[in-house]
Amino acid sequence: MNDRFSRFPAYLAERSRWVRLGPVPAVLAHPDWERPAPTVIWMHGRSVNKELDPGRYLRWVRAGIAACAIDLPGHGERADAAMQAPARTLDVLAQAVGEIDGVVEGLADAAVAGSRGVFDLERLGIGGMSAGGMVALRRLCDPHPFRAGAVEATTGDLGALYHPETGRPWPVSHPPGRVEPLDPMRHLSGWRPIPLLALHSESDAVVPVAGQRGFIGALREHCRGAGADPDLVRFVTWQETGAAQEHMGFGRFSNDAKNLQTEFLARVLGAPTYRGTFAAP
Repeated sequence: MNDRFSRFPAYLAERSRWVRLGPVPAVLAHPDWERPAPTVIWMHGRSVNKELDPGRYLRWVRAGIAACAIDLPGHGERADAAMQAPARTLDVLAQAVGEIDGVVEGLADAAVAGSRGVFDLERLGIGGMSAGGMVALRRLCDPHPFRAGAVEATTGDLGALYHPETGRPWPVSHPPGRVEPLDPMRHLSGWRPIPLLALHSESDAVVPVAGQRGFIGALREHCRGAGADPDLVRFVTWQETGAAQEHMGFGRFSNDAKNLQTEFLARVLGAPTYRGTFAAP
């Protein structure tokens, strides 16, 4: 077993492979490596790595969903301490957004997959936590192949994060002109309505919930204006979870959050072993 999977549950480790999709290190986990499976590209938050939270990938695989977890620029197998500093978050976002298409292309490569077509690119999702979620939301504002998104503890309104009208400003400041190109809120006109699930703690001390709530409201209105059902966009929060800074996972609600996300992805991507129904708490 690859040492990188030493902390993975045995069931997951047996179904996981370490690869590079172009320059991007990735963990690929597949239900059986034989039949096409819906696939989700997942991105972690700042200062951690793609191997974090194997319980998420385990749930997906058991539900018939393949996982493609990637290291953000400067993280994991391409660690660069300078890139992990809060002052470099925008640099990480900019590079990562530009890498997504290459990751998708890599999933179609038979040499990577072991056999062509086991990652079903017609049933592709994208998501992430914190900084990874910001990357996912920004990528969804431009033409893309994704059928669904799932994010947590993140925001689609970087303007409100870095330059809030009220409340605590972000510890690092960037000029508006630097933020705007990466801010999903400023690029909603390009959003093609697809199912999106966003999870958050109301008490998040790192990424305040107010900014994400404003983004979700604007996104729902955008969907309505595009003739789509605004209920494609779901926003689920918990008042307090007990997680570190109410940001790193969902504490005592972690299991609920992961199950909720798995049910959502399985339903909207058509996972073959999915038998449940999505219900927000």
